[in-house]
Amino acid sequence: MDLANRVKTLTPSTTLAITAKAKELKEQGHDVIGLGAGEPDFNTPSYIIDAAKKAMDNGLTKYTPSGGIPELKNAIIEKFETEQNLNYSSDEVIVTTGAKHALYTLFQVILNEGDEVIVPAPYWVSYPEQIKLAGGKPVIVEAQEQNEFKLTPQQLEGAITDRTKAVIINSPSNPTGMMYSEDELRDLGEICLKHDIIIVSDEIYEKLIYTHDVHKSIAQLSPKLKEQTIIINGVSKSHAMTGWRIGYALGRKEIIKPMTNFASHSTSNPTSIAQYAALAAYQADEDPTIEMKKVFSERLDLLYNLIKDIPGIECIKPKGAFYLFPNAKKAAEMNGFNNVDEWVQALLEEEKVAIIPGSGFGSPDYIRLSYATSNELLEEAAKRMKRFVLNHKK
Repeated sequence: MDLANRVKTLTPSTTLAITAKAKELKEQGHDVIGLGAGEPDFNTPSYIIDAAKKAMDNGLTKYTPSGGIPELKNAIIEKFETEQNLNYSSDEVIVTTGAKHALYTLFQVILNEGDEVIVPAPYWVSYPEQIKLAGGKPVIVEAQEQNEFKLTPQQLEGAITDRTKAVIINSPSNPTGMMYSEDELRDLGEICLKHDIIIVSDEIYEKLIYTHDVHKSIAQLSPKLKEQTIIINGVSKSHAMTGWRIGYALGRKEIIKPMTNFASHSTSNPTSIAQYAALAAYQADEDPTIEMKKVFSERLDLLYNLIKDIPGIECIKPKGAFYLFPNAKKAAEMNGFNNVDEWVQALLEEEKVAIIPGSGFGSPDYIRLSYATSNELLEEAAKRMKRFVLNHKK
C-alpha cells in the first residue's frame, strides 16, 4: 500500500528509538537508568486531581466548545494579565489537546506549500516534523554553544527569504535549558517586524527557571510585537500535568479563529475533565512550581558537577527546564566511536544508561540528559557514564 507523501518525509524519532531499546532491556531484567524523560517526576497536585473527580461527579463529561470552556479561557487571560501584563480577549485564546497540538494546529493554519519557518537548532524534535506535515519547509539555523545555543539577529536576518512565514523562539529551551534576555528578544523582534514574520513563542518551561533571570515573553516588549506573536503554553510542565493534555495558544484572532475551526474538525475539543482540572490549577492559590524548582535546582547542580568530571564531555550550565545538553563529541572520539549516536547506543547496551543523542535535536555532537529523576539515580547514571568512558579510552 502506498502511503501519503506527507508521512514519508517524517524523520523517525531517536528519542523513541532509545526509549524502546531501554524498555526492551528492562523487560529482560536489566537495571536500566533512563535520563530521557521529558516530564516532571512529580505527580499532579491533589487539588487538581480532586477537581477532575468533582467534574466527573457533576456530569461535566460532555463535549465542550472546540476552543475550550469559557472559564478556562478566562483563567488563562487572567494569568497573562497578572503575571505578564498582557491583555487578551476570549477570541484570542484557544485551549488545545496539549501545547504540541497548539503548535500543530498553528502550522496547519498559517503555512502554505513551500512556506518557510526558521527553526534554531538545537530544537525540540517535533518542530521540523510538524512544519513538514503542514507542507512547509523548516529552515534550520545552527545556534552556537558560545552564544548559549541562541539565535542571533545576524543569523535570523541571514536566513530570511521571500518565503519566510515564521520563526520559532523557545525560551527556556528544550533541549538546552537556555533562555533569551529581554534585549536579545527585542533585537530579534525588530527583525521580525521589519520582514512581517510571525513569531511562534514556545513558553512551556516559563515556570522552571533556576537563576535570578525572569521569564520574559517577546509579546510583552511592545504592542506591535504582541500583535506579531503567537504564544504557546500549557500546564504540562508547570503543574506536572503532562498526561492531562491541556495546552493553549494566544494571539490575534485572525489566527486563533481558524485554529479553532481547524481543531473542531480534528479533536472536536480538549477533554472536558482535563479542562476543569487545568481550571483548578490556574485558580488555586497554591503554586506547585515552588517545590519543583527547589528540587530541580538541586538536581541541576548535582548532575552538572558530576558530568563536568567525565573526560571528553563538556557542558555549559542551563538556566531552566530540566535538561543538560553536553557536548560528547570528544568522548565518542576518545572511545573509538564514529559518532555520538553510536556512543549513546553502546552506553545503553553496556552500562544500561539511556540518554538521548543530540542528532534528534539537530545537534549531533551533543546529548540530552534529563534530571527529572532522583538524586540517587543521577549519581549512579553519572558513575556508569564515567566508567564507560574510562573503560573505552583509547
